[in-house]
Amino acid sequence: MAEKKKAPVMRILDAQDKELMAVRRIERDGDNLVIRGKIFGAMPMVAKVTPEEARAALKLLDARTILFILSLLFRKRG
Repeated sequence: MAEKKKAPVMRILDAQDKELMAVRRIERDGDNLVIRGKIFGAMPMVAKVTPEEARAALKLLDARTILFILSLLFRKRG
């Protein structure tokens, strides 16, 4: 029998490394970004990010933080 691959999941953790949210899918819906997952492992959630909110999020980042985010892709969990 062929094994099914597990769907990738991005976990968002709190300061004590407890799971706040498990993101199961990030997709486009028209001009919005839709994030689907579960909060606290139980409550399904769908969040939408509009273009205006995406621009607002970018304004929260400075150059050092942007470089750090890019470097996260190449780091191992430490």
